[in-house]
Amino acid sequence: MATRRFDPDRRDRIIDAALDVIAARGVAGTSHRRIAERAGVPLGSMTYHFTSMDQLLGEAFRRFADTGADGFEVRLGTAANAGAARQAVVDLIHADLLDSRRDLVLTLELYTLAAREPVFRQITRDWMSRSRHALERHFDPVTSRMLDALIEGHFIHAALDTEPHDRSVTVDAVNRITAVPPSPHDSPRKL
Repeated sequence: MATRRFDPDRRDRIIDAALDVIAARGVAGTSHRRIAERAGVPLGSMTYHFTSMDQLLGEAFRRFADTGADGFEVRLGTAANAGAARQAVVDLIHADLLDSRRDLVLTLELYTLAAREPVFRQITRDWMSRSRHALERHFDPVTSRMLDALIEGHFIHAALDTEPHDRSVTVDAVNRITAVPPSPHDSPRKL
């Protein structure tokens, strides 16, 4: 009688392999067979560990989103003041997010899936909520929402643009969004 091999990390390897396959082939090109091959597991492991492809995709994208949100929280959690928080936002965009083509593709794949399938939208909502909460350590909720939109916009543009993104433009955008608004008694600026 053959004994079953003990492989406690198999499920995690399958989830990681799913992200690799999605990054290489997109959600549409992802299959149980491709993921099993990438993870180095028997095809039967797929249905043993996951009841459906949607469950596997959900867990893979949840892991990806949580990793991204964790990085956000670490980066902003170390900022001692608003100036350091501004710098942290710029670093998030240029050092953490734009350096990984894989993460760009995975983010866009998640957004597309979430736009079509409401069950995946909760993953993006949770990710945005955590990001905004991290930003709200340093900025008011409205400013935090604007900064989050700036970060997401940079991400999408970087994925689709052929030109590199200039860090100085990002610094200017973050400074403009986080600038203290003029008081009602200030004279209006002329354009």
